[in-house]
Amino acid sequence: MKTGKILKSGEFLVAEISSDDIFIPEEFNEEQLMIAQTCKDFLETEVYPNVEKIDTPDIMLMKSILKKAGELGIMGISIPEEYGGFGQSFTTQMLVGEKIGAGYSFSVAFMAHTGIGTLPIMYYGNEMQRQKYVTKLATGEFLGAYCLTEPGAGSDANAGKTNAHLSEDGKNYILNGQKMWITNAGFADTQVVFAKIDRDRVLSAFIVERNSPGIVVNPDEHKMGIKGSSTAQIFYSDVSVPVENLIGSRGEGFRIALTILHMGRLKLGANVLGACKKTITDTVKYANERKQFGTLISSFGSIKYKLAEQVIKTFTTESAIYRVSKDIDLQIEKNKAEGIDKGKATIEGISHYAVEAAILKVYGSESLDYVVDEAVQIHGGMGYSAEMSVERGYRDSRINRIFEGTNEINRLLVIDTAMKRAMKGDFDLFGKAEELIKKIQSLTDGKIDGENYFDKKIRFIRNFKKTILLIINGASKRFEKNLIQEQEILNNLSDMMMETYVSESTVLRVQKMEKIKGIAETAIYTDILDVNVFDCADRVRKAALDAVYSFAAPESATELVNAVNILTTVCGVNVKEARRRIADKLIADNVYKF
Repeated sequence: MKTGKILKSGEFLVAEISSDDIFIPEEFNEEQLMIAQTCKDFLETEVYPNVEKIDTPDIMLMKSILKKAGELGIMGISIPEEYGGFGQSFTTQMLVGEKIGAGYSFSVAFMAHTGIGTLPIMYYGNEMQRQKYVTKLATGEFLGAYCLTEPGAGSDANAGKTNAHLSEDGKNYILNGQKMWITNAGFADTQVVFAKIDRDRVLSAFIVERNSPGIVVNPDEHKMGIKGSSTAQIFYSDVSVPVENLIGSRGEGFRIALTILHMGRLKLGANVLGACKKTITDTVKYANERKQFGTLISSFGSIKYKLAEQVIKTFTTESAIYRVSKDIDLQIEKNKAEGIDKGKATIEGISHYAVEAAILKVYGSESLDYVVDEAVQIHGGMGYSAEMSVERGYRDSRINRIFEGTNEINRLLVIDTAMKRAMKGDFDLFGKAEELIKKIQSLTDGKIDGENYFDKKIRFIRNFKKTILLIINGASKRFEKNLIQEQEILNNLSDMMMETYVSESTVLRVQKMEKIKGIAETAIYTDILDVNVFDCADRVRKAALDAVYSFAAPESATELVNAVNILTTVCGVNVKEARRRIADKLIADNVYKF
C-alpha cells in the first residue's frame, strides 16, 4: 500500500492532510472489486431468495447459509493465510462488511461470526488456540459467538457477575453465570465468554465450546427487527473450561472486550453503508414506477429532496469510512515495521482509531435510520406493508444505534477519547485552543484572495475545527474536572466533531476524484459537497451556540457567539437545484451509483 501522512486518532481537530494522503472508494483495485462482487453474488443467490424464510426465524437455514459463506471463503477475509484465510487488508475487510451489510439479518450473523466471534481468538489467542479454533472459524466449520452482555451489565461491561474459579486439580476453570443478547447463540460452536476469576476487579476471556456440560441456551428472543438473527440468553452452571482456553492473560478480558468493540464499531459503519445503498436502490425503483395524479412520484420536488438527502448521507458516510480504513492499514504497517508481532500490530492499529470508530458508528447508524425512514415514507402505505423490503430494512436498522455500545455512550467517547489522547501528548489540542482564544477579538474567517473551490471548502472545515477548539477551551475552563458530568455539552462537542470529520473526508474525496476524473465527471459530486458543507455549517453553529449558552457567563458569551458566527459562515448554495441534480442522476440510473 502506498504510504502517506498518517494522523493519529482525533488529530484531525488540529491538523490537515492532503487529498493525496487519503484512500477513496474510486481507487479499489481489481482484486477488491472481485471480492465485492463475490459478496454481492452470494446475497443474490443464497440470501435474498430465502430472506422471508430466514426471518420466520429459521436458525438452521441461517446456519447453513453461513456454512456456505465459509465454503466460499468470504469468512476468512481478515484471517491470515496460515490459519486458513486470505489475509486481506483492513480496507478490504471493510468493503466486505459494506457488501454483506445489504443482507438484512444475515449480515448480523455474518459480522458477529467473522468479527467479535473470531477475532478475539485470532488477535489475543496463542498459537495452539489459533490452530485449534481460528482455522475452523475461518472456513465456517465452526461458527462463533461473543458473550459479554449480562442482565446487569450492558454499557457498563465490567459490571458483569459471571464468575470463574480454578478447579482443585488446576486443570479447568469452573464457570458460572448468565449472558444475554448473544448473537448466533442458537447454533454457535464456540463462544468467547467474559468472566471474572475469583474476586478479580476486571474480566478475563475464555473460549467455551457449545457442547460443554452445564451450558443451557434459551430459545431465541422475539425481536422488533433482525428476526433471522439468532439471539438468546446463555446460562453457565459449573461449566468446566480447560485452563488452556483462557484467552491472553488473567484480567486481560476487559481490554480485549474494549478493543474488539472499537473494531466492531468501525465495521458496523461499513455494514450500515451497504444497507443504505440497498435501501436507496429499492426506493428509487419504486419512485420510478409509482404514479400519483398521473405523474411518476420521482418527478416531485419533495420526493427528489428525500432521495438526494439519502444519497448525501450515504456518500459522506462512505467517504469517512474508507478514509479511516486506509489510516488503519498504514498504522498496522507502521507497527509491523517497528517490530511488533503481526497479530498485535493489527489489533493495535485498529484500536488506535477509537475516536473515528465512535464517529462512524454514530454517524453511520443515524444516516441509515434517516435513509430507511424516508424510504418507507416514499413508498407511502406500501412502505408499511411487509410485502416491501423497506419495511424489513426499517425494522432492522433500529438495532444499530444500540449495537456495539449505544450511540449515547459513543457520543461521549468521541470527545472524551480525543481529549484524553491530547492530554497524553498525542497532539496539541489545548495549546491550539489557547492560541485561538488569545486572538478571539481579532478573529476573521481566514478568507484570502484568489482561493479556488477546494481551498474555500478546506477553509470552511478549518474554521469548523476552530469553533470546536473554542468550545473545548471554554467548557474545560468552566467545569474543569467536572466537565465529564456535563453530558449535554459533551454531546454538542461530539456532534460538531462528527459533522466536521465527515465533511472534511468528503471534501478530500471529491478533490481527489476531480484529480482522477476531471471537472466534468465530478460536477455532481461537488453538488453533494456543496449541500453537505452548507448544512454542516448550520449544524456546527447550532451545537456550538447550545454549548456556549450552557457554560458561558453573559459577558463572555457575546464574544464567543460572535466568534462562532464568523467561523461558521459559508458561501450560500442553491440547495434546491443541487439536490434536484443529485436526485435526477439517481432517478436516471435507477440504482445507487455514486
